[in-house]
Amino acid sequence: MTDTARGRSHHSIARELGLNRRTVRKYAQATTWQECIRRRYPRRPTPLDPYLGYLRQRWDEGEHNAFVLHEEIAAKGYRGHYQQVKLAVQPLRRGLPLAEVHERAPSPREVARWIATAPDRRGLHVRERLSRLLDQCPELQRAHTLVREFAAMLDAQDAALLPAWLDRLTTSRLPALASMAKSIREDEAAVVQGITTSFSSGVNEGRITDVKLQKRIMGGRAGIPLLRQRVVLIAHLRRRYPGSNPPAPR
Repeated sequence: MTDTARGRSHHSIARELGLNRRTVRKYAQATTWQECIRRRYPRRPTPLDPYLGYLRQRWDEGEHNAFVLHEEIAAKGYRGHYQQVKLAVQPLRRGLPLAEVHERAPSPREVARWIATAPDRRGLHVRERLSRLLDQCPELQRAHTLVREFAAMLDAQDAALLPAWLDRLTTSRLPALASMAKSIREDEAAVVQGITTSFSSGVNEGRITDVKLQKRIMGGRAGIPLLRQRVVLIAHLRRRYPGSNPPAPR
């Protein structure tokens, strides 16, 4: 029979054991031992995580110098400090496994961004995660192939393959892409112009973004003349610094 079952208060037990009263209450009310242990949360991902598999492989091959390992993964794109690599391989020196990474599942928006990004601009971590997703999902693999085919047409500014590409969209057994193919065919001439020429609405969209940004920053704190001056100045800076983010107007 426990002390609480005998009628002792949590306060008196806590005073005798030198524990917090809430801790005593937690133990007293627990029905299983699992409720009494501290819950272990997954470790947060770090920039080193994509390279842990490579570090483990090189360790098994006999390379135990942390400095050399750091240089090798730095050549693969790692931008972290040498000390992070040194700490990461400490468990291997004691015969323990490397810390496992518990990654959350990527959101649909993240996956869409990975697919839309050119393969040579994807980081190692993104390449590995996307590769696993594509291997496990044939539908996503088909969508990825079709997106990259369209991107290739944009890069080459060649719309000769557009009709055949639209046919593949229609027969892809992906309802969303089949619907998009139908919409593109309704205005195919404009899409061809968008692929084969350097003109686009990107500049206009950028100007609209600038106006909205200034409205959010200065809304309620500036009159129309000042807002107009800031928008005009932003446009001037964009012409002066093409291809980069202009400095914020003061």
